[in-house]
Amino acid sequence: MSIPKEPRQLMINIMYLVLTALLALNVSAEVFNAFKLVDKGLVKSNKSLDEANAALPQAIRDGAKKRESLATYAERVDPILQKSDEMSEYLQSIVDGMIEETGGFLEDRENPGVLTDELKAAKDYDITTRTLVTKSDGTPGIGEEVKAKLEMYRDEIMSLIDEEDQAAFSQNVSVQIDNETWQKKKKKSWSHMNFDHMPLQAVIPIFTKYINDIKSTEAAALNYLANKVGTTADLTFDKYTVVSAPERSYVIKGEQYKADLFLTAAAGGDSKTGITIAVNGRNLSLDDEGKAQFVETASNIGPRRYTATATLTNPVTGETESFKKEFEYEVGERSVTVSATKMNVFYIGVDNPVEVSAAGVPSNQINVSMSGAGEGAIKADPNGGFVVNVKRPTKLGEFAKVNVTAPGLQASKDFRVKRIPDPVPKLSQSRGGLMGSGEFKIQPGVFPVLENFDFDARCEIVGFRLVRVPKRQDPQVSDNRGGRYSGETKSIVDRAKPTDTYFYENIKCRCPGDPAPRDIGTMVFKIN
Repeated sequence: MSIPKEPRQLMINIMYLVLTALLALNVSAEVFNAFKLVDKGLVKSNKSLDEANAALPQAIRDGAKKRESLATYAERVDPILQKSDEMSEYLQSIVDGMIEETGGFLEDRENPGVLTDELKAAKDYDITTRTLVTKSDGTPGIGEEVKAKLEMYRDEIMSLIDEEDQAAFSQNVSVQIDNETWQKKKKKSWSHMNFDHMPLQAVIPIFTKYINDIKSTEAAALNYLANKVGTTADLTFDKYTVVSAPERSYVIKGEQYKADLFLTAAAGGDSKTGITIAVNGRNLSLDDEGKAQFVETASNIGPRRYTATATLTNPVTGETESFKKEFEYEVGERSVTVSATKMNVFYIGVDNPVEVSAAGVPSNQINVSMSGAGEGAIKADPNGGFVVNVKRPTKLGEFAKVNVTAPGLQASKDFRVKRIPDPVPKLSQSRGGLMGSGEFKIQPGVFPVLENFDFDARCEIVGFRLVRVPKRQDPQVSDNRGGRYSGETKSIVDRAKPTDTYFYENIKCRCPGDPAPRDIGTMVFKIN
């Protein structure tokens, strides 16, 4: 994927990367607040895009009147607007539908009847899974339809660009679908990777980002048409405003916030002549393009506001006008989160996958290590994330620690260490009870089953004692080594008759990481 040159779009992409990193975290109140913060920033950016795009359609139509050959560009304006509006409304309708189906928003406790921006079901992942991945009846959700419509929108916009310009213009198309990651990670589908069991509060910013991509692509297409008809060549300046073009509107504490400030006009002329720009009363120097760069170190977390003032002196009349506007950006703080991929404990004898993420820090700058109890070791997984191996269970109050260090960060997370849970001994598919003599005799032996255990682990039967109690006869006993019947045990099994009772006693099993065999109980079968 190419890196966008436009500062605003670069900022949006960085915000989206922050959101993607947050999705790997254990869902907590702080994380949900981060989701809301990112969504609010994207919504604000969408409004700015709408305002910036508002004047372009008429300017393109007016510019196309200069020559008959330019009429084709004016004819493309309405299709671009229509397709963008339809796609944005479609995505928003999905979000609104999920919010409405889960009860909407909470009321303000101090103002009954007034709704807040807090979702009633922020952590509900069932609604997102049913809507976008798999419905309750097992049929596919609309996630793949969303993907197809986004791809169709991108192709339709590209079709409105001159063929010789399409290669260069494609770099400005923000709507991009990643069809490689979900296949590399061996997910079922694009929608399964992005939305399966994702909380509603986490999915909303993703859809807002898609809408932002659409509006950005719409802006790029309109600006392309404007350049084609030369709207800036024959216009006259009559309205002015101050514009801030930040590299990004969300920065990490300790980093620098950078924004280009310049005076823009609704018509043509020399926009640099007689211009001075100041921020909070401090004058800034202008470059050859009439732009001033505002640089400020982010020292406090939270929203930061500043006022930019541009003063223009008319070189002909000598009259001076000032234009003032307030801007805002958010300051965040780096954070580290470590989460077990499958559950909140580590198991002895198996590879425990772990995901580590640090908001605002590249993955190659994150160092991960193990300490504490459990005799653990951690290593990078070639398929992404990390793998932890532990050797002994932790006692009450003990924990295995995953330690993470990164520039400006240091954090650790505690995990309990457990043995693999006891498997269940079975004969055929049964743990005991009635069994026909024919079915009983064809079984090869006892085998252990790890029920409801997500890891790929295999336990083995070490041995057991089989006792046959025939009616009005002495019991017959065989000590069997391993799970499969030995010759002596098999001969006792082959004598099974109705009314016989078979006891499987002292069943021993060994699982990965076990220092010694464990007792997993008994089974009793009544032959019928």
